[in-house]
Amino acid sequence: MRVLVTGATGFLGMKVAKRLALMGYEVIGTGRNVKIGEELSQNGIRFVRGALEDRDHIVALCHDQDFVIHCGALSSPWGKYKNFYEANVVGTQNVIEGCLKWNVNRLIHVSTPSIYFYYDERKNVKEDDVLPTKFVNHYAKTKYLGELEIDKAFQQGLPAITIRPRALFGPGDQAIFPRLIKVCEKGIFPKIGSGEVEIDMTYIENVVDAIVLCLSSSDSTLGQKYNITNGERVNLYSMIELVMNRLEKSFTYKEISFKKAFFLAKSLERISTLLLGGKEPLLTRYTVSVLSQSQTLSIEKARKELGYEPAISIEQGTNEFIEWWKNHAH
Repeated sequence: MRVLVTGATGFLGMKVAKRLALMGYEVIGTGRNVKIGEELSQNGIRFVRGALEDRDHIVALCHDQDFVIHCGALSSPWGKYKNFYEANVVGTQNVIEGCLKWNVNRLIHVSTPSIYFYYDERKNVKEDDVLPTKFVNHYAKTKYLGELEIDKAFQQGLPAITIRPRALFGPGDQAIFPRLIKVCEKGIFPKIGSGEVEIDMTYIENVVDAIVLCLSSSDSTLGQKYNITNGERVNLYSMIELVMNRLEKSFTYKEISFKKAFFLAKSLERISTLLLGGKEPLLTRYTVSVLSQSQTLSIEKARKELGYEPAISIEQGTNEFIEWWKNHAH
C-alpha cells in the first residue's frame, strides 16, 4: 500500500513515515527540512522536498497514493496571519484537491485541540463541544478553517478522518519540554496563578498508533473528529519539576498572579505589533493561559470508535524523552 505523509520532516510526520515504512508501506514524505529528509531516505522513505502551499507539488504527490496523512502545518503561538493561512488553509486545500483528483482511499487529517481554548479553564472537552467565538491565536483559527475545508471535501465524497492530538512529546521533541527546559535553565520559571494546572499530554508513538488505527477503521468513522491524548491528567508544574530533577538542573519559581501576567502579555503583544514589526514577544496571552489554566480533553470517542488505547504511559514516555535528551548534546 502506498502512503503520502505531509510534514514528514516535522516531529509527528517523521515518526509516522518511519512507522509505516517499518510496517511495509511504500512511503513518500514531503517537507522542507533537507537534513531530516536525508534521514528519512536512509529509512527507505522516498523524500520529496516542497511546501504545502505549492499546489502543483502537493497535487502531483497524491497521484497513485492509497492513503494521505496530512501532518504538515505551521504551528506556533505567534506569527503573521498570512503565513498561517497559506500553510494551514491553502495547504489543506491543496491536499484535498490532490486526494479528490486521484481518488485516494482515505485522508487522515491532523488538526489541533487549540481550537477549543480561549484563555480559560476547560476540562474534559469533547469533540462536539461549543467552540469559542474567537480563537486564541492565528494557528488555532487557521487550523479550524482547515477543518472546515475537510468537512466540505467529505460532503463531496472524500473519505477523511480528523484527529486532534494534544501536546505531543517524546524523543525528538523540539517544542514542549525543550522550551520549558530552556526557561528553567535561566534559573527562574514563572508560576502563574495557583499552580493547580491540570493538563493532558500525548506520547508521540501513541499518536502514531491512533493514525494507524484510522487507516483501517470502519467506514462509520469517516467524516468524524477525534481527540487524542494519553488519557492521564498531570499537573503541569509537577511535570516541569520531574524533568528538571531528572536532568539534575535546579531552578526556582517566580510567582505571579494570572491578572498581572495576562496584562503584561497583552502589553508585550501590543508593543510587538505596533513597534517591533511583529517580533514574537517574551510572553503571550496564550502562554499565560497554558501556564495557568487547566485544560483537559475526553478521549472516550476515540476509545469507543477507533479502539484507541494509549500504549505508553506519561511516566514511561517522559523517561524515554529524558534518556534521548541526555544522549543528544543540547
